[in-house]
Amino acid sequence: MPVATAAPEAAASAPTALGTSAASGSSGALPAWCPPWAERLGDAYLSGTSCVFLLHGNVRDLVPVSAQAASPGAEPSAWGTTTDFLAREMFGRWDVVLAYDVGRGLRPLAGPDPARLRTMAQWLTERAGNAATWPRDPDQAVAAIDAILERNLIDPPEQRKRIAVVLDYAQYLVPAGEGGTRAAAARLVRILGWATNPLLRRVNVAVVLLADTIAEVHPRLVQNPAVSAIDVPMPDASERERFALATAAAAGMKPGQIDGVKRAAAIAGGLTLESLRAVVTLSARDGTPPDGPEFAARKKDLIERSCHGLIEFIQPRLTLDAVAGHADAKQRLEADARAIRRGQLEAAPMGYLICGPVGTGKSFIAECYAGSVGIPCVVLKNFRSKYVGETEGNLEHALGVLRSLGPVVVVIDEADAALGNRQSDGDSGTSARVFSMIARQMGDTRYRGKILWMLLTSRPDLLPIDLKRQGRAEVHIPLFYPHDQAEMEAMFAAMARKSHVRLAPGLPGPVDLELGLSGADIESIVLAARRKGLERAADAGQPAPDTITAEDLKAALDDFMPSAQGLEKEMQEIAAVLECTEKRFLPERWKGKVGEPGGRARLQERLAAIREVVRS
Repeated sequence: MPVATAAPEAAASAPTALGTSAASGSSGALPAWCPPWAERLGDAYLSGTSCVFLLHGNVRDLVPVSAQAASPGAEPSAWGTTTDFLAREMFGRWDVVLAYDVGRGLRPLAGPDPARLRTMAQWLTERAGNAATWPRDPDQAVAAIDAILERNLIDPPEQRKRIAVVLDYAQYLVPAGEGGTRAAAARLVRILGWATNPLLRRVNVAVVLLADTIAEVHPRLVQNPAVSAIDVPMPDASERERFALATAAAAGMKPGQIDGVKRAAAIAGGLTLESLRAVVTLSARDGTPPDGPEFAARKKDLIERSCHGLIEFIQPRLTLDAVAGHADAKQRLEADARAIRRGQLEAAPMGYLICGPVGTGKSFIAECYAGSVGIPCVVLKNFRSKYVGETEGNLEHALGVLRSLGPVVVVIDEADAALGNRQSDGDSGTSARVFSMIARQMGDTRYRGKILWMLLTSRPDLLPIDLKRQGRAEVHIPLFYPHDQAEMEAMFAAMARKSHVRLAPGLPGPVDLELGLSGADIESIVLAARRKGLERAADAGQPAPDTITAEDLKAALDDFMPSAQGLEKEMQEIAAVLECTEKRFLPERWKGKVGEPGGRARLQERLAAIREVVRS
């Protein structure tokens, strides 16, 4: 991005160079180590596209900055805040950098240069009075900035200053939920006025707003074509490695641990640089391997805390080998897992829809799939809030973390309730916006094989068709209760292993399939049989048995009463059958019904009829 310093008399017609003389060199280009979002901001400014920018996302993280006496092209030797970077790197050669947030009020930003700070303070004092009187109130502060910019416009060309304004925590200046108040409207109108004023671009003025999430900022500002919204992403692998090595050196880590630092940085996706510094520093202090077991635990804790409990890590303990039954579904999932392990991400689906009646093991098979692929598994928890704009902000932050984590399996349980739809239904459009954000991310093919979505639901018919289409949740896998004696025996054996008990040889024997036992039902029966054996042994003063006898299992089966919600289970089964994308996933009896002439139509009619009965 080549730029050149404008002469004072030409300042009214040409954009001023960005960057510092130390880091940029004579060419005036930003240094190569600057983050990509800084390049985007610089390109938009120098092209005349905009003079008002909204940085959102990972704006609270550390950013590389050069040393005060760095040679041109030198690697960064320090890291600072985003405002430090803007003052020192982006606008390091500008005359005035003025910052404001509601906590600290107006103040000049000059980085580590005291002479530059004194010059700025003197100029600002001449126009805004003594620093002690500079306003903290947002209305007065925005008005004062407006007056400074207006004064600069009418000054003779040779006296005009190159001014950058940094408005931190912009969500509190122009919040999404306060557009109706007069004060908020006045601040919004003033900032939009700066964005659309062509004279400000001609006299080298740039206004940069920082917000944690774009959803918290007023939509009139976000959607204005004169405002450039730029996402600040989580650090990539190269940024993490560069920072981790510098942190390790500063912490006095031994040379023999440097390879471990590099491996830790490579698997630290989802962590901010601030969090990575804490992990590396703790490893150096405790003398533990940087990429050891402690790292995984610290990473999990830091990411969950940074997301305010919006996501939960599940460390897969099992693979698909542990799944009983569902042979064809397992075969498909295992094939996809092998492709991902081989690096053939283009062959992986964007996502799965795992559906079926309650108790069929949807969550379990999703976790085991993550274990087979060998990647982390994350549960997207309830991100909805009662406060305006906060739900979208929560989701935006969670999606940003997921993008940096990949490859990762993302599990959304009860997806029909969690994801919303295009209908607002009196929630001020929140459901529609949430739906749009999820659908857009699910359909982003850049993350094929990197973010694997698994939507779990017993009511797939309630999910919007936009989420179920090809290109999003591409593979629809229905799960059913054990439908033959072989599956029933495998399920009993699996539940016995889970309960740390053995079945006597020959058990469970023939089980009535008409009972419609789910995996949860079978686990309950196994535990009931186990209790009967323990009680009998205790009454007789004998040691606790480690095997379930035929007598105890028969007593538990005879005593068990399946759930009375037969119609709802049938409805869930039919909905799963109708959503299935591959016939091989269906049991033989459902294959036969679907394959009959008009079979699907009759199933749809039956589903509609049951819905009416259940609603009444």
